[in-house]
Amino acid sequence: MTTSTLAPAELQLRQRVLQQLEWDSQVDAAGIGVAARNGVVTLSGVIDSYAGKLAAERAAKRVHGVRAVANDLQVTLRQPRSDTDIASDAARALETHLILPPTVQVVVHNAHVVLTGTVHTLFQRVVAAKALRYVKGIKSLVNRVVVVPTASADDVRPRIVRALHQDADVDARGLNVVISGNTVTLTGTVRSWHERESAERAAMHAPGITHVENLIAVEWSEEEDSRAQDECC
Repeated sequence: MTTSTLAPAELQLRQRVLQQLEWDSQVDAAGIGVAARNGVVTLSGVIDSYAGKLAAERAAKRVHGVRAVANDLQVTLRQPRSDTDIASDAARALETHLILPPTVQVVVHNAHVVLTGTVHTLFQRVVAAKALRYVKGIKSLVNRVVVVPTASADDVRPRIVRALHQDADVDARGLNVVISGNTVTLTGTVRSWHERESAERAAMHAPGITHVENLIAVEWSEEEDSRAQDECC
């Protein structure tokens, strides 16, 4: 799809994402293409590191009006490294995060990394992946770390609700928490992607929860959308 066939609102959203990518010092935006349709942004092209790929995704999510991001960026390394070097650096990176148990392990094959092992919370599982974000030479990462259940739903739900209401980044008044087995389902509406992710992150600290189904919708008023468009011009 060419830019000439896009609606004005989609062109403006695409332009805002491009500006955000160029502004973010963690992103080399030179090889990144952006498409926008109905609030869904697709990132394509090449980038020189796995960390840069994730940073580009985070930058796009921060843009007002973005409902979802499809990250199709391909990592093309400028200086490839051996699997042994990558594995050694990855092991050291995990060791520096004291909240991670020694049960988390790394497998590297052709610069593609797989995390395995067990942890007690989803938050620890996420931290394990983030710990490797800046390890040089990684092309992709698959997180197969398993959360071991340790608590019942009756114990966990009130703690999650309390955590959401105590989080300064989340307006929890419009959110609902449902637990089925070891899965938490979050529903409701928030005003930004950042708030949506903050709610999910708060739920991840619950012991024994193996999955968070985040069905929270990001909604904004027409007045806010108009103001965002005016400010980017």
